[in-house]
Amino acid sequence: AQVVESGGGLVQPGGSLRLSCAVSGFTLDYYAIGWFRQAPGKVREGVGCISGRDGLAHYADSVKGRFTISGDNAKNTVYLQMESLKAEDTAVYYCALRYPWYGSSCTAEAHEYDYWGQGTQVTVSS
Repeated sequence: AQVVESGGGLVQPGGSLRLSCAVSGFTLDYYAIGWFRQAPGKVREGVGCISGRDGLAHYADSVKGRFTISGDNAKNTVYLQMESLKAEDTAVYYCALRYPWYGSSCTAEAHEYDYWGQGTQVTVSS
């Protein structure tokens, strides 16, 4: 399987950005996709995840209400929509695939995920 993120870039505080996570080699049916980020000098943080079985997403408190994870199984792609971005959201963002996974309540714990993308840089700055 191959997992590829895209959509990163430079955005002003308060702005929006949508990241994409495209999966190839598997059909996204029973899976979990997790989004993670790592800022310079900081440990990797789980941002949120989505379960393919029921489409339910869960979020870290730091992004709840601002970030939305959604999936398009027909396109084998999961999205991370980021709103009201803050300087502290600046990081390299990664998506990761857990497959197969038949659960209905995912968690963004890095050790649970099998396939990782290369990351995409998000910089929030004026």
